[in-house]
Amino acid sequence: NDSNLNCLSFPVMKTWMSHVSVNICLVHTGMFLSVNVQVDIYERLPVPFGLVRFGVAPDHPEVKNVINTFTQTAQHARCSFHGNVRVGKDVTVEELQEAYHAVVLSYGAEGNRTMGVPGEDLAGVYSAKDFVGWYNGLPRNSELRPDLSCETAVILGQGNVALDVARILLSPVDILKKTDITQHALDALAESSVRRVLIVGRRGPLQVACTIKELREMVNLPGTRPEMEASEFEGIAETLKSLARPRKRLTELLLKAAIETPGEEELERRNRAERAWGFRFLRKPLEVLPSTDLIRAAGIRLAVNRLEGDGEGVRAVATGEVEDVECGLVISSIGYKSLLIDPAVPFDTRKAIIPNTMGRVQQTAGLYCSGWVKRGPTGVIATTMNDSFDTARTLLQDIGKGTLDVSTVKPGSQGVSALLEKRGVKPVSFSDWEKIDSEETRRGEIKGKPREKMLDVGEMLQVARA
Repeated sequence: NDSNLNCLSFPVMKTWMSHVSVNICLVHTGMFLSVNVQVDIYERLPVPFGLVRFGVAPDHPEVKNVINTFTQTAQHARCSFHGNVRVGKDVTVEELQEAYHAVVLSYGAEGNRTMGVPGEDLAGVYSAKDFVGWYNGLPRNSELRPDLSCETAVILGQGNVALDVARILLSPVDILKKTDITQHALDALAESSVRRVLIVGRRGPLQVACTIKELREMVNLPGTRPEMEASEFEGIAETLKSLARPRKRLTELLLKAAIETPGEEELERRNRAERAWGFRFLRKPLEVLPSTDLIRAAGIRLAVNRLEGDGEGVRAVATGEVEDVECGLVISSIGYKSLLIDPAVPFDTRKAIIPNTMGRVQQTAGLYCSGWVKRGPTGVIATTMNDSFDTARTLLQDIGKGTLDVSTVKPGSQGVSALLEKRGVKPVSFSDWEKIDSEETRRGEIKGKPREKMLDVGEMLQVARA
């Protein structure tokens, strides 16, 4: 379970210690390999599931169904969950390596890529990561309280997260109140004055980074209509034949929403809509413009770009023109970056990843990585899952080849638990999490929701230890 929010590691050990031992048959490099493996998962928060719980949009319950698979894994006899443990603080990576034969770091990308422009520290300017954490119940973002009293919001970036944010800002509350969105976010959105959302990108329609599923949801969002500049789509229709099928389908839908004359039923729907959204292409932020009291955002100044080059090599170049857009809410969705979890772990600060070869951390025997911290913050959940499978195969190959030494006895969680006890850290088990899960579900049922997430770590721990 890759997470861009939490510190995760997956220490692996042989199971002749005090754990249940079962032989499993794994296929790798054309041979059968019989290995007994105990997997212990360390998680910073008392609750599991990382990005699926705190990153997936609340109106995408079908995506969250992967939690069922994760739960089956966590309940396996040779898998243990240790929540409320901060790797790098409560226990170091070196201490984990002493306790386990292998350690897999899969803690995602919890840092923000900043815009690097004047005014981005003004009130009313947020990172998409923090805004998503706010409506999804991430404890550290529970006090965000974004001001939604403006009419126009600008989102910088045109990926799936940007569209998630736009959709949540514009969705009818009657839809959202049936999801697991946090109550404080639902209350704020019910009082929101935002009626128009612009989704800004530095390149053109052919480079938009969202998937067709996310775009289709925006196009069909009840109570909204698309508003785009027809001039930004000149010449795009002529390129359709040369596009790969996924890009072609995405571009066709974009053209249909932007410039095609809608049918009678769609036209009537758009005319009734009280809210609007649209892409703005070939724009780059130059400055967030302040209000007269210089405290909060009142607009954004954008550089107008043109494209140079072809295909994958196309790049945005400033024309020298600028454009000011009046808005009171600016959300930056230009990407995440991983952070160093522990000084003992090799880290490429420029690429913001752990340097590795097929998941093997360079120059560090027994240390592996997976997910965004391995390859950067790209792809969807399925991409990350396949990446984690690759790292697992690499680890098992190393066991089979003997390059990963598993001949010595390691204490595993027993050794780590002793350290944590001395330091006053009380881990949360998966059965403890199930108490939290049960209480959140109970609270949600009262409100007609799947769950009402707890926002305070102290309250989570109190319920877990009741």
